[in-house]
Amino acid sequence: MAKNKKSNHKPVIAASVTAIFLMFLFGTVYRIMSARLSAPVETPSIPPDALEKLPMQIGEWTGQDTPLDEDIVRATDTDAHVSRSYSRYSDSERVWLYISYGMRARDLMPHRPEVCYTGNGWTLINRHSVELPFGDGMKLQCNTFKFSRGTLNKEKIAVLDYYIIDGQYGRDVSLLRSKVWRGSGAVRYVAQVQIVAPIGTSLTADSVSNIISVFAVESTPLISGLFESIEDSKNSVTNNSHTKNIYGVTGNE
Repeated sequence: MAKNKKSNHKPVIAASVTAIFLMFLFGTVYRIMSARLSAPVETPSIPPDALEKLPMQIGEWTGQDTPLDEDIVRATDTDAHVSRSYSRYSDSERVWLYISYGMRARDLMPHRPEVCYTGNGWTLINRHSVELPFGDGMKLQCNTFKFSRGTLNKEKIAVLDYYIIDGQYGRDVSLLRSKVWRGSGAVRYVAQVQIVAPIGTSLTADSVSNIISVFAVESTPLISGLFESIEDSKNSVTNNSHTKNIYGVTGNE
């Protein structure tokens, strides 16, 4: 009888040991990830207005700055951002473009559409992962969302979201997490791109999805080129500073 009781306890003991091991493992993983995300950034930052160099004219789209409230800007934890509306065809098609840039991965990871929009009263209707071809055989991996808000005459919007991490495109933060595992110095910068358009009576949800996809395809090469230019400028500043330190040259000489 005692032998049977002892035998019955074995699965419980095994489950407890497994649970403790998993708790320890996940706790260790969390601490490592948190430490790497919190590590100080050694690369130089960029001016807050650096992204304003993005062209106002993108194909047939004409841009107009739409400044954000300062409290919202501070909440985004970014080093630089740009907020604009772009329209074409006599303003019959209009999108809002928001790009945020930073080097502190931990601060930027929480700012995702499914988190920020729902936290501000929007209800997530659906989400899809898509790939948009845009020349040279490249594809833009991104997520599209639809949100609604209100009870009567509901507001509806479509959102296309993607990341550029050290020149690579990703539809979510999984690419960022994979880079973080390689060490704190593995991530030089993170940029998030959001393209938003309202869904109304004149345009169906499918039409709006097509509009934001078209704008994404036409704007992505210019956005990517802007970040390459920013990185080249940062590297130039770093190399010049390094050269001056080696040869003892000061800024006044």
